[in-house]
Amino acid sequence: MNTREAAHHELPRTDRTPHPHRYLLHPLRPLARWIIRRRLRVRLHGTERVPRRGPVVFAANHVGISDGPLLAIFAPRPVHALTKLEMFDGALGTFLLHSGQIPLYRLGPDPSAVRACVRVLREGGTVGIFPEGRRGSGDMRRFHRGAAYLALVAGASVVPVTFFGTRDPGGASDSIPPRGRIVDVVFGEPYRVERVPWPRTKEHVRATSVLLWQHMRAQLDAARSLTGRELPGPLPVGDLDPDPATGITDVGAP
Repeated sequence: MNTREAAHHELPRTDRTPHPHRYLLHPLRPLARWIIRRRLRVRLHGTERVPRRGPVVFAANHVGISDGPLLAIFAPRPVHALTKLEMFDGALGTFLLHSGQIPLYRLGPDPSAVRACVRVLREGGTVGIFPEGRRGSGDMRRFHRGAAYLALVAGASVVPVTFFGTRDPGGASDSIPPRGRIVDVVFGEPYRVERVPWPRTKEHVRATSVLLWQHMRAQLDAARSLTGRELPGPLPVGDLDPDPATGITDVGAP
């Protein structure tokens, strides 16, 4: 048994977990970038900071409905992003599955989503996660522990991602940027997490999450300075999803 096979037998076990589909993950990205850039002026910053090899967790702020697709399309490496389960209906759901995205039940634990993410990371791939848990102001004041947990299990680098321009101030959470809008996507300095074998305590996960949260807040400030842009602020009154469990570990900000 080689090192990678042995890793899949550690807890949480992933030796029987199928890898998310990759059928459309690689070939569609260039076409999708071309289509998006016909509508939006997407500016990428810090792509050179993303490790070229090894497991990576892209941890992004979440201000609008376009954040997920933009992360999947413009990240320097192909991303298997956690995507809310409600999106996997009909033709869209089939497309998301074949493009490698991972369905996530957000209102409680989702072991299947956890194992799928860990499988990808143990094989040296990348996953995308929104630690705030839902769309909002994008200021990282709310922070679930899923990114820290995944990084601890796989020994992954966590790359902060900050979006500017995907939602107007006061705009609804499902609003789409107008044609010609400048959208800035900033990839921050990676935060390296050493792998911790089972058993991993909640206290260890929480401590790691606190350090990661502090790093991401600092990288958010750096992204503001780099781009000269500000976040859109809170959502309109009444436009707010329930505060979910991430499905990765317990609920709660550091």
